Amino acid sequence: MSDHLLLSAIHEGDRKALARAITLVENESSGYEKILADLSMHHVPVIGFTGPPGSGKSSLINKLIELLSSASKKTAVLAVDPTSPFNYGSLLGDRLRMSEHFNDPNIFIRSVATRGSLGGLSEKTIEITDVLRSANFDYIIIETVGVGQSEVEIAGLADTTVVVNVPESGDEIQTMKSGIMEIADVFVVNKCDRPGADMIENNLRKYFAHPRSSGWKVPVVKTSATQNIGISELQEHINEHLQSAGINEKRIFLFAEKAWRLIQKNRMESFDKKKLMEEIKQESQKAGFNLYRFIADRNIKH
Repeated sequence: MSDHLLLSAIHEGDRKALARAITLVENESSGYEKILADLSMHHVPVIGFTGPPGSGKSSLINKLIELLSSASKKTAVLAVDPTSPFNYGSLLGDRLRMSEHFNDPNIFIRSVATRGSLGGLSEKTIEITDVLRSANFDYIIIETVGVGQSEVEIAGLADTTVVVNVPESGDEIQTMKSGIMEIADVFVVNKCDRPGADMIENNLRKYFAHPRSSGWKVPVVKTSATQNIGISELQEHINEHLQSAGINEKRIFLFAEKAWRLIQKNRMESFDKKKLMEEIKQESQKAGFNLYRFIADRNIKH
């Protein structure tokens, strides 16, 4: 299938074409850059879910997309999974947990491996999200690995960031990493049927008592995916934030970083590292070898 036909099929809602395009982009297969450059993207709200492992993010998303589908909303889920140490692919845990939705035409689920990325997102998350924006979805949900403060980059990509935690974290609210607290647009106390849920809810409400500079006051929602508690309330708060959100300054920073990396990568593609090593090997044997002069003489910025 040509790039033009592939993109047309994606715009028309062909899920197989969408999956193929994502695979081409993720693997940087021949022609993937043209696919990205020719994308016709729509404004689709992106909702980021983050939080520590074991907080029940996947189960919560599972219930949320079920609710959205019942309202005839089309949702794409991009689950960033830890990389397998054996084949550097995704461990696919989230797709297995959400398997009941595979045959739902309103839901598209894709896992992507971190491949060594330290920020909770895959190196290809931005590109894949843009491919999803070109399809006919009402929402895009991204679930991060949940690796700690470094994952705050999700706040740059998502229009609304949902931070999920559990009652067992009640005593840690005061010491919780501020980066995670600051990125929350909606804070969820999941597994609220467990002891300690009321305490962590009260602590969080005190923490978020004052509105942000934007005027948004972070809501605290108690949920239980297993008991189907609080899912509708969570959806309402997400939609409220999406409607009130202005320009995401963090996104500009994230995109600038991404652009810088892509430009750097493109400029270095034709660079012969082996040849450079041979030159350095020969020159370093000479008296007075200076690495920085060597670089300057070759007009290579260090």
